[in-house]
Amino acid sequence: MMKELAPQTADGSYSRPSYDFQARIGDPNFPVESGRYHIYIGNACPWCHRVLLALIVRGLTEHISVTWAADDPERASRGGWVFNSPEPVFGKNDLREVYDAAQTRYKGRCTAPLLIDKKQRKLVSNESSDIMRMLNSVQLPGCTDVNLYPQELQSEIDEINDLVYDKINNGVYKSGFSTLQAAYDRAQQELYSALDVVEQRLSQHRFLVGDKLTEADLRLYPTIIRYDSAYAILFKCSRRRVSDYPHLQAWLRDMYQLKVPSEGLQIKDSIDVADACRSYFSQLFPLNPGGIVPAGPTLDDLDLTQAHKRGSSDLKSVFHLQRHHSSAPAAV
Repeated sequence: MMKELAPQTADGSYSRPSYDFQARIGDPNFPVESGRYHIYIGNACPWCHRVLLALIVRGLTEHISVTWAADDPERASRGGWVFNSPEPVFGKNDLREVYDAAQTRYKGRCTAPLLIDKKQRKLVSNESSDIMRMLNSVQLPGCTDVNLYPQELQSEIDEINDLVYDKINNGVYKSGFSTLQAAYDRAQQELYSALDVVEQRLSQHRFLVGDKLTEADLRLYPTIIRYDSAYAILFKCSRRRVSDYPHLQAWLRDMYQLKVPSEGLQIKDSIDVADACRSYFSQLFPLNPGGIVPAGPTLDDLDLTQAHKRGSSDLKSVFHLQRHHSSAPAAV
């Protein structure tokens, strides 16, 4: 049953599937245009969360529409995402039906996030890393000048992204979905070693790559805000909690409290922690057969509004700003 839920390698390690859609906003066939694109997002999913964070920080919520998907395997197929009412692009009730409508020969797992061109009714991308880079490069009226991937820091950002993705973002899943003790032990050792690296970096700088926020922080945040409430319990990542890392805990509070220069959603609005926990504990049956959802830690228990003492909330103190406007996304 675990292998059906989470693909495994021969040594019992979790192997995350990958998909290959190469289109980008800014390509000749997918021009930058307000109102043209639509993203399907699920609250529980950390990969969706980082896309939403990029959308929020860039102030693009007025230009790129969003449909929230519900994770209900009993109603859904090939991925588990459904809509509580017909979504606005194709009028479908299931994410699989959206994939079928936009990419008729696609036979893979129907994952979110999913970026669609509404005008052509075509799939653009379902890879969160690519979508984040596209959103960083898009320039539309009223969006922020925040630059999440400044050229002079790209190699360092890429390096920390690789560590965070493999050992932390995916590391908690490798721990939780391991089917052999050795695979679990290896994933745990890698996870805590990587968290030590992150703690050390955050002891020296306000953010992961220097004293201003980059996409590296947006990639780490979804895992850390879910860590104590979901991963520590369900995925057996309980040797340490976020509070055991004082600089990481302060960084989490700093991120949660940041004010984006936009009238739309803020970072603190980007996740419903209680709903995400309900999803994890009730839907991942092999890990929690009884479906019991723990009483906490709740969002209030995480105490994210406490003073973080990591720096000013002033725009120029927090964010790198675009030096010039370009519509061509950087390669991932």
